[in-house]
Amino acid sequence: MTRAGHTALNDELKTLKSVERPAIIKAIAEAREHGDLSENAEYHSAREKQSFIEGRIKEIEGILSLAEVIDPKTLSGSVKFGATVKIVDEDTDEERTYQIVGEPEADIENGKLNIRSPLAKALIGKDEGDSVEVRTPGGEKSYEILSIKYI
Repeated sequence: MTRAGHTALNDELKTLKSVERPAIIKAIAEAREHGDLSENAEYHSAREKQSFIEGRIKEIEGILSLAEVIDPKTLSGSVKFGATVKIVDEDTDEERTYQIVGEPEADIENGKLNIRSPLAKALIGKDEGDSVEVRTPGGEKSYEILSIKYI
């Protein structure tokens, strides 16, 4: 995982533990005061949210405990984890830039491409100027690698 992804998960974990967890505990206590818990929608909703928060805390702690932080600035050469790759769709001439990142930090809307995605798998090991074929749900796509940076 990249340093930025590690930091983002750490920040989320701190927020969940220091803000979300205490808030939901307070909400559960307030809902209990309303009486009969069997028909108390506020209580059940708060308990459900607490379950989600606790699950997310465990998930993030597990990811962080196994994470190996890689600094892309120390890398170079062909496309690999951490690379920021500028590609052009050979059919539409549409240019896109993606950074290849680990699954927990992937966010396609923000240009963070999951290393397990078909496009990332096709790009790995390729160099500037290479063309790659990618099978997508919409059919075969061809891309040319315009640049590879490690930032």
